[in-house]
Amino acid sequence: MADDYLDLNQVNQAKGEVTLPGSKSISNRVLLLAALAEGKTRLTGVLKSDDTDVMLAALKTLGVRIVQLNHDEYEVEGINAFDHSQFPQTKADIFLGNAGTAFRPLTAALAVMGGDYYLHGVPRMHERPIKDLVETLQSIGCNIEYKLNDGYPPLQINTSNLNVSAPIEIEGSVSSQFLTALLLVSPLITRKTQQDIQIKVKGELISKPYIAITLNLMERFGVKVENNNWSHFIVAKDAKYQAISHLAVEGDASSASYFMALGLVGGGPIRINGVGKSSIQGDIKFADVLVHMGADIQLQDNSIEVRGHKGLLKAFDMDFNLIPDAAMTAAVLALYADGPCTLRNIASWRVKETDRIEAMHKELEKLGAIVSSGSDWLRIEPPKHWRTASIDTYDDHRMAMCFSLAVFGPVGVRIMDPNCVAKTFPTYFDVYKGLVA
Repeated sequence: MADDYLDLNQVNQAKGEVTLPGSKSISNRVLLLAALAEGKTRLTGVLKSDDTDVMLAALKTLGVRIVQLNHDEYEVEGINAFDHSQFPQTKADIFLGNAGTAFRPLTAALAVMGGDYYLHGVPRMHERPIKDLVETLQSIGCNIEYKLNDGYPPLQINTSNLNVSAPIEIEGSVSSQFLTALLLVSPLITRKTQQDIQIKVKGELISKPYIAITLNLMERFGVKVENNNWSHFIVAKDAKYQAISHLAVEGDASSASYFMALGLVGGGPIRINGVGKSSIQGDIKFADVLVHMGADIQLQDNSIEVRGHKGLLKAFDMDFNLIPDAAMTAAVLALYADGPCTLRNIASWRVKETDRIEAMHKELEKLGAIVSSGSDWLRIEPPKHWRTASIDTYDDHRMAMCFSLAVFGPVGVRIMDPNCVAKTFPTYFDVYKGLVA
């Protein structure tokens, strides 16, 4: 693979078997939970990627003892944040790349625990909003300042003096990661304030399945959160994370979407191991979209098998609020539909690794599709005349992976900067090439 581009030829068929890398969402959450807990936790199936690398590096910088036992297996010795109210290293410069799943929760953890920390990332991370989380943390006494532009990283965090006298309010309509960050550190807040705390969501909470992952994992580490209709959460004052002897990270359901789609447009069968109907990840619901479009899907507890059929796919007009990452895969599948396809309620795309609505609009048009878009929607008319294209990826791993599916028309594509997939799936194109013909 050239560093600057990868040419993918036109293909007709895809079949085979793939074992997924671990879930990014689960990996970064459990690394932090294990670090805060009392005792040692063994984690297996941890994703090896840029986003997890920065989380691991940050925790080690903060003085957490982490031993790598195997390529995807770690032993994390928790700092017991409930008896030791700070990380062992109370002053640090922490670089977090473009990893929202690391930046948002660590901002909350370090702000609540206090210390002297400078948090920063790549230029795009400094364009991704964090104001809603920071303002919530400031409202309970956390000491955080913006070092460049108001509302965005980089951040300087200093020692805090927590005071919670009313329900803590957090905006829910921009990114579910803000609420996840607050929930993950809520037992630290209860411990410091010696009181139950309530969290109230302002606005309509988006991406609820990602909050479900957070609550599920918190409970595995010993903290059960009372969830009242996704708008009001209560955490008891005696909440405390306890280490787990062993936790296996399930495969990444967002990454599964590309192989599920390959099984549909490439005929299949494609068998995907590591995720199935027992998954705690919302993106498993992408299977429903594919069934609508014409796929035959067999779901087992920890695997999925997908077959397609000859001919055009059935067009869709759907709300993708619950599966925003997998929705990108659906947008590329729209190229093969029997009519226009509309993706709705995807405003969160605009604050991801790039503005994904704008990026998708531009790149789908290059292939010959007729595209229109708005603040939270995208409409795609399949190409009447396909064009070869160089697909720009905007340093966004999902742009590269989903446009690898654009080769089942009459032309191939060139993927620019293919190595951006290292953010979540460094070997993606190797695995992909083993499935297509």
